Amino acid sequence: MGLEMEVMSEAAAPTTAVVPAAAAREPGVDVDIYPLTRYYFGARDAAAAVPRGLETAADRALRLKANFAARGLRTSVHGVLLVELFDHPHLLLLQVRNSSFLLPGGRLRPGEEEVQGLKRKLSSKLSFVDADDDQTIEEEDDWQIGECIGMWWRSEFEAIPFPYMPPSFRAPKECIKLFLVRLPMSRQFIVPRNMKLLAVPLSQVHGNAQVYGPIISGIPNLLSKFSFNVISD
Repeated sequence: MGLEMEVMSEAAAPTTAVVPAAAAREPGVDVDIYPLTRYYFGARDAAAAVPRGLETAADRALRLKANFAARGLRTSVHGVLLVELFDHPHLLLLQVRNSSFLLPGGRLRPGEEEVQGLKRKLSSKLSFVDADDDQTIEEEDDWQIGECIGMWWRSEFEAIPFPYMPPSFRAPKECIKLFLVRLPMSRQFIVPRNMKLLAVPLSQVHGNAQVYGPIISGIPNLLSKFSFNVISD
């Protein structure tokens, strides 16, 4: 069975205002968003490792504690990928067997550079390219990683993340960084068969922490500095 590409829709599709060129605020804040129909979606066999959605809470806690004892602060990087549907920006999210929603990305290796690590993680989640071959990623799967748009911190392994470092944090366990990924006009997304790739309207994500969690539901606020150039077919 191939990839199940789903669109999360609302009762009425919102419209996106066109920002005049004169209203541009500063270089680099304009973001081109291309139609979902310009992208190809396929599936591949899942990796042998147990995906996050199938890992028990107890197993995850033990793994995180062991990693922290060996490596210290855990740094995770995630990509914010946008497509156009119904003239409105949609966020691409992963879901493992109807469990929680995830941004594509993951933990950095010890000493790994953030942008290179995010490229590796995006290739492992959304591509057929060997995620362990840095040269192949650069040549065949060159993700355009933009600026870091937000940082979150966890005081404990399963604690709710904060978008700042509270004074009470003695030794934070995890730093989570979000990067805007600028998609080309077209490309392939090849996702493991045990995952679903969803296109969710920003208007549905906004403030909906109960469904999407505090990080994903806060992305529309983080994107407020950008002007979207929504390109429809």
